[in-house]
Amino acid sequence: MIWSEAEVLTGEAMELAKEVQQDLEQLKPNVILDTMKSWVPGLVTLGYRLLAAGIILMIGFRLARIIQKMVGKTFTRMEMEVSLKKFLASAVYACVCILAIFVAAEKFGISSASIIALLGSAGLALSLSLQNILGNFAGGAALLMLKPFKTGDYIICGTEEGTVASIGLVYTTLNTMDNRMVILPNGSLSNSNLTNVTAQEKRRLEIKVGISYQSDLKRAKEILEGLFAAHALVRQEEGILVFVDSLGDSAVLLGARAWVATGDYWSVKWELTEKLKLAFDEAGIEIPYHQVDVHHKN
Repeated sequence: MIWSEAEVLTGEAMELAKEVQQDLEQLKPNVILDTMKSWVPGLVTLGYRLLAAGIILMIGFRLARIIQKMVGKTFTRMEMEVSLKKFLASAVYACVCILAIFVAAEKFGISSASIIALLGSAGLALSLSLQNILGNFAGGAALLMLKPFKTGDYIICGTEEGTVASIGLVYTTLNTMDNRMVILPNGSLSNSNLTNVTAQEKRRLEIKVGISYQSDLKRAKEILEGLFAAHALVRQEEGILVFVDSLGDSAVLLGARAWVATGDYWSVKWELTEKLKLAFDEAGIEIPYHQVDVHHKN
């Protein structure tokens, strides 16, 4: 009797287990299907966001390229230096692209303020580590925009001077008279006093010479003026000025001024200086030099 009751209970338990297993087998696909169905709205929203972000980026990058070309043509009409023109055009392109990325990021719920804060922190750290280079870069941009000199000009800056070989965004290269290459950082160059010797098409040439008090003053002035008037590279239409500059301790200082082309300045100066010495010697006009006369009294 007891065994029969146990067998009945065992059979009922097995049947109950089978029913539970069947219910679970039916429930499992339903749960997965319901889960997948719950994902569908999110996936659709994500797809729309990806599509919108892609369209925004495509339009933004295309617009950036168009603006870059327009800015480049504008800078070309302004006769801006090629290196600066390319840099500014690229900077405009990068700014428009970054703006497009910000707009696209907002489609994913990313705040542009967070991105700006991150870029600002990174930019501050980078600027502190590259302070000197950025200073030279800013100086190069200022030189290329303001154009205090151009390639081929002869400039003097402090103890350095030479012909400008190239103007970069960070450094300027000079070639000296003895063919040395001098590289100057644009940061210090833009903040220093400099002289552009060849900026003008003409220069005023001035030569001064001292004659003794015993020499013929009028004759010396005639010789000086005649040498200037006879030189082919002196601009006669600009006028020649000969004058007595000062009465020194041991000499009368004469001077002469005339205009010459900037490129002829040194050759004319050297030629006239040599001819003046020879002409004064021939005319018996003494050019005094420093000497001490000792008088002995009995």
